[in-house]
Amino acid sequence: MPEQNNSILDELIERYPGLSSCRDDIWQAYVMIRESYQTGGKLLVAGNGGSAADAEHIVGELMKGFRKKRQLKPDMTEKIMNVNPEIGIKLCKSLQGALPAIALTGHVALSTACANDVDAAMGFAQQVFGYGNKGDVFLGITTSGDSVNIINALVTAQAKGLKTIVLTGRDGGRAATLTEHAVIVPETETYRIQELHLPVYHTLCLMLEDYFFES
Repeated sequence: MPEQNNSILDELIERYPGLSSCRDDIWQAYVMIRESYQTGGKLLVAGNGGSAADAEHIVGELMKGFRKKRQLKPDMTEKIMNVNPEIGIKLCKSLQGALPAIALTGHVALSTACANDVDAAMGFAQQVFGYGNKGDVFLGITTSGDSVNIINALVTAQAKGLKTIVLTGRDGGRAATLTEHAVIVPETETYRIQELHLPVYHTLCLMLEDYFFES
């Protein structure tokens, strides 16, 4: 493990000792997402209810600066300035480095069209089918592990060559048996599972940011 990423994970376990059983699984999820980004991939994230909010939260931490400023690299600054120096000054000061991620929870017209015309449980699967490419990662968040729309998306993702991760609780449910990798936090009640999901994905985002961006 890179030293800094190791310390970020150490801090998580120090603050949340109950997650010590998930340490290796969290690390493996990080590696899977990191390797996707290293090869030009992206992250697709989905969940229902509170987990839908978590999906949006994750994307927010990855697509702009989280703890670091993520200043643009000189070659991108030069390209922007070559297009339009006047507007480029503001852009170069304001734009931040991004790790491409899409929350599949916010596309109201598409999701309601799927629900009305086909089947509501196919909404995430349809988006994975349309957005996903080989080498991308699909992260499904489901506290029960049995959300049908997440399960449909997992199967679709693997058929398209995406790597899959499930963030869940309890015994992992059916989703844990249908994914390549599962992080199962040690709680059984929905709100308690969600309370542990947040520090887990914050840690993943911190480790990814630390790896890809300078201080």
